[in-house]
Parts: sequence; structure tokens; C-alpha cells
Amino acid sequence: MSTPNVTVVRACLRGGEGGSPTAVVLEDDADGAPLGDDERRRIPVAHGVSHAVYVRHVGDTTELRFFTAEEELPACGHGTVAALALLSARHGGGGPYRPTLRAGGRVFAGRAERVGELITAAFDPGPVDQREPTAEERALVLPALGLAPHEAGPDVRIAGVGRERILVPVTTRAALAALRPDLDRLRAVCDRFGLLGAYVHSEPSPEGALAARMFAPSIGVPEDLANANSTACLAAHLAGRGTHRIAVDMGDSLGSPATVTATAGPDLRVEVGGTARVVTG
Repeated sequence: MSTPNVTVVRACLRGGEGGSPTAVVLEDDADGAPLGDDERRRIPVAHGVSHAVYVRHVGDTTELRFFTAEEELPACGHGTVAALALLSARHGGGGPYRPTLRAGGRVFAGRAERVGELITAAFDPGPVDQREPTAEERALVLPALGLAPHEAGPDVRIAGVGRERILVPVTTRAALAALRPDLDRLRAVCDRFGLLGAYVHSEPSPEGALAARMFAPSIGVPEDLANANSTACLAAHLAGRGTHRIAVDMGDSLGSPATVTATAGPDLRVEVGGTARVVTG
């Protein structure tokens, strides 16, 4: 077994503070045999983080793999931001760092640029698939979140980049902050429908500012500090309503404020990212 060199990166900072601590392992630097998946699942727990990203170079591409304590994920947005930040810091030099990334069987573009201690990173999460929830999905997910039918807006969506999750609007940030979901019940519902989790969000301001909370107990993350791929899904959805740029505040309920930004073009192609800081390593 190799001895991994683990770096903690705080991804999707707000005003240079907070963010989601993410373990990043550059596997090219490891000594000994490659890590096994059991070890990859243990590292997030050992470092007190929800997610870890494992990075290795394969030819001209940089391969990313994402793990929680329970499973491997096909994609992780804040994990991608964290990996880009560390790679950019190691890369040095002036100007943006623009690697070609591979994750979840997909090759895509990433970019990062360092200004002082902070690194701004963004990437193409891929096409967003959207659909209406079934009546059963809506009827079972909302009570698990602690929401009555009238407390969620009519614009509930199922959306995914690699894996579906449910997007649930509430009217205000106060209503969002007051949520107390039944996590065991939500896990059972998400498992039943194959959903990654539930991303509950306030309505955007005219400038595209809003707040969100992501509950994903099915993958061992009761609440995620920052969820970039769900924000990308929301950006694609809101672009259809004429809002093409959003800044989503997350993490306040967990004491670590984070902000994820996303833009969607007229073709609904999305770029998502945030600001990061390398903490250890």
C-alpha cells in the first residue's frame, strides 16, 4: 500500500473565508503500490472531510476520482475545484492554468488562476439533464425534507450531471435556514428513486444571488457544505427562465460559509466554480 500525501483544500470560499474542506491526493506523488478503494474511502474520515479527490496524470489528461466514506462518485463539483486549485498552485507560472480533465468517463476543460493565496477555479460540468418529478417523487421527497406541498414552489425539478438529484425551491432564505429534514426518511426516499440527494434553494434575486442547502445522506453526507454540480443543474434550469449567472451561498447552517458561482449560456452550457485556498500540504 502506498503512503498518500493528503492536502486539504477549502473550496468555494465566501469572501476568502469558510468553504468546503476537501482532501486532495496527488497519486503520482505516492510511494509504493496504488491505493485501494477501501483506503480511498477511509481518507475522508481520517481527515475530517466529506469528500476526497484522487488525481493522477494519464497522458495529456488529468484523471479525477471522487470518494466519500461510503462510495465512489462519478462527479464532485467542489472536489474538482479543490483539485484544480492544488494543481494550479503546484503548476506555478503566470496566467491561467488550463488542464484537460477526465472524470466519470467524460473529458472536459478546467481552468484556474492564482491571485495571492486565493485560487479561482471553474470547469465544464457537462450537459445537464432535466425533467419534471413524478407525482410519487414529489409526494415522498417533500415530507422527508419537512415541507408541506404548499411550502415548496411549483418549479421542483429533477436534474443531473451524471446522477440525478431533486431541486426544490422555497420562498425565502429564512425558510431554507429553518429546514430540519428527516435524514433517515430522506435517505430511504433517495435510495428508492436513485437520487443523489435533495438540493433546496431560495428564489434568486434579480442579480442571481440565492442560497441553497444540499442533503445527501445516501452517499454518507447528511448536508454538504458546498455542492457545485447541483448548482450547475440549477443554473441550467434558471437559464430557461432568463437568469444566466448565479451566486449561491451555502454552508451557513454548518458554520462554514461557502459560495458557488455558475453561468449558463443561451445553449444552456454551464461553467461552475468558486474560489479556493490550499490549507495543508
